[in-house]
Order: sequence, then structure tokens, then C-alpha cells
Amino acid sequence: MNASSRLWEIDSARGIAILMMIIFHTVFDISFFALWPVDVATGFWRYFAYATAALFLLIVGISLVVSHARAVEKVAGFLLAKKFLLRGAGIFCLGLLVTLATWLYIPTGFILFGILHLIGVSVMLSPLFFRFGKLNVLLGLACIAIGLFVIPLINPVTVSLPEIAALLLLPLGLHSTTFWSVDYTPLFPWFGVVLTGMGLGAYLYAGGVRQFSLQPLPDIIVTPLSFLGRHSLVIYLVHQPVIILLLAAVTGMKVL
Repeated sequence: MNASSRLWEIDSARGIAILMMIIFHTVFDISFFALWPVDVATGFWRYFAYATAALFLLIVGISLVVSHARAVEKVAGFLLAKKFLLRGAGIFCLGLLVTLATWLYIPTGFILFGILHLIGVSVMLSPLFFRFGKLNVLLGLACIAIGLFVIPLINPVTVSLPEIAALLLLPLGLHSTTFWSVDYTPLFPWFGVVLTGMGLGAYLYAGGVRQFSLQPLPDIIVTPLSFLGRHSLVIYLVHQPVIILLLAAVTGMKVL
């Protein structure tokens, strides 16, 4: 999508999500390194983290619909599906790099299936769901319901499973009671948020075009938010090391 065809409100919303992510991870690092007694596991900050992830994933779903609607004008069939398979695989591989980095730095809580892994798999799965259009909202809500109400009932069974089986089920939201990760974003319920975004995108951006009127905001607001939104992947990959180094510079804490 070139600059002239980008939808500023989507870029700006993604930019807001990036700011929320940076705020939460700063607070998380302050807690993790015991710089200040702040609870990020419950209460306000836990729900702030959920809201941040949900906003990101809704935008992923909407953006997939816009991208698909514009791509069908040029390619179709397998080539169209290949576009999303390759894009998703690339994002998933970046998730594997995050897995490696966190395994080296936080071996007791490293990321096995975090938000990048989820987004990568969601993009690869998206060709199966474009056909459902607005119905993806219902499919998404069903996926969320399974994750919130069904998976917790099944989870106790995973305690007795072999380690390799438990590992393979982890992306679905099934895990042992002892499992812990600094970022765990399984398909159930979080793929449901992507599907909900796809359903909303089919309604709000049918044909890849905005289907509603929208008054532009001042450039002083839109320009920085859109910049963050357009470069969200790069910012995601580098923001944590930057935050940690800045905290180390300010507090004198050891990071290695």
C-alpha cells in the first residue's frame, strides 16, 4: 500500500496502540527490574495490556481486509493466498527471533507464542476467512468465547500430557498450570479479535475503500501517530531494548 492510498485513521489507530504498548512495557520493566512496586499482573495495568493487544489485533483484522480487497484487483487464486502466506510466515519468523532473544535473556519466562507469532499465524490463516465477510464478527466472538470459557475447562487435562504434546497445544491456549511467559497470546481467544476486525473491516472498508465520512484531524496529531503506525513492526522489535537501556541509564540498574 503506497503512501497516497493509505488510510490515515488506521495508521493513527495503530500509532495509538504503539504508544499504549510502549507505556505498558515501560511500566512492566519497572516492575520486572524491581525499580518501583507496581503490579502489572492484576488490576488497571493488566486490563491496559489487554486493551492494547485487542486494539492491535482489531487493526490487524481490518488491515487484512483492506489489503485483500486491493490485492484482488491484481492477483487471484493461489497467488493471492501465497501473498498472505508469505507475509504471515515472515512475521512468524520475526516472532521466532523474539523467542530466541527472550530465551537468552529471560530463560524462565521466555516468549513461546507471543503477539508476533499470533499475528503471523493469523495472516497465514486469513485466506480461509475472507469469504465470510461480515460474518467474521460472529466467528470472532465464538473464538473469543471458546478461549474464555471452554479452554479453561480443558486446561487441567494438559498437566498429564507429554511435554512435546503440551508444547504443540500451546498456540491454542492449552497449557499446564505452571506455564508462564512474559507474552502469551494464543489463538483462543486472540485470533477471535483478528476475525472480529476482519468482520468490521468488511463493513467499514468494503472494497478497500472507506464506507463512512470522517473529518480529518489536525496534522500535528495525525502525522506523528501515522508515522508510528506505519513503522509499528520495527518499533515493536526495538522498543524493549531501548526502554531497558534508558531505564539503566537513568537508574544505574544492571541489565546483563
